[in-house]
Amino acid sequence: MRGLWADFKNGLVAENPVLRLVLGMCPALAVSTALMNGFWMGVAVIFVLTGSNLLISLIRGFIPSRVRIPCFIVVIATFVTAVDLTMNAFLPEMHHILGIFVPLIVVNCIILARAEAFASRRPVLNAVADGLGMGLGFTLALMVVSAVREILGTGNLVINGVALFGKGLPFDPAKVMVLPPGAFITLGLAVAALNYLTRKPSARRLGSREEVRA
Repeated sequence: MRGLWADFKNGLVAENPVLRLVLGMCPALAVSTALMNGFWMGVAVIFVLTGSNLLISLIRGFIPSRVRIPCFIVVIATFVTAVDLTMNAFLPEMHHILGIFVPLIVVNCIILARAEAFASRRPVLNAVADGLGMGLGFTLALMVVSAVREILGTGNLVINGVALFGKGLPFDPAKVMVLPPGAFITLGLAVAALNYLTRKPSARRLGSREEVRA
């Protein structure tokens, strides 16, 4: 159980795919204009990542090493197709908003990286724990970036059609935050904040002393 918990929590902070490994940047930058966009994109990635890790771990002993990457992509594409069709059937508006980025999960470097580096080398339960942890870490990072951009760019936060701040917060929204430059600014600040918060206290003190000396 200790190994499963370690594999799960690894993707939340220590190796967060977006804020630490800097993977999956296309959807993180493109669809993070609203909180619900980030949430549903994250749900789709969790399903694909967990499902593909599970299946690849199960069949890893039968996959010839020479064709392992094409086999991984076929497995991943199967789960992506299921997500794409399901979302189109039950969440057509969100499917339209996310657009091409749902099918592009097939080539998302997070999915293939975990299949190659982890699922193809570890037991099933560990692979599932890794998929859930990495997927949840991706989702949380995407939701944080999306929430910041939506609040600063629109003055409100909409969840399931309900505006949390009524008529909006009392400031003029910065439209740049819902444009591509806002995505890079927010993501960069989020990466810097996580790196600072997870530094050891001794490293923080050393950094502060160097700043004082400068």
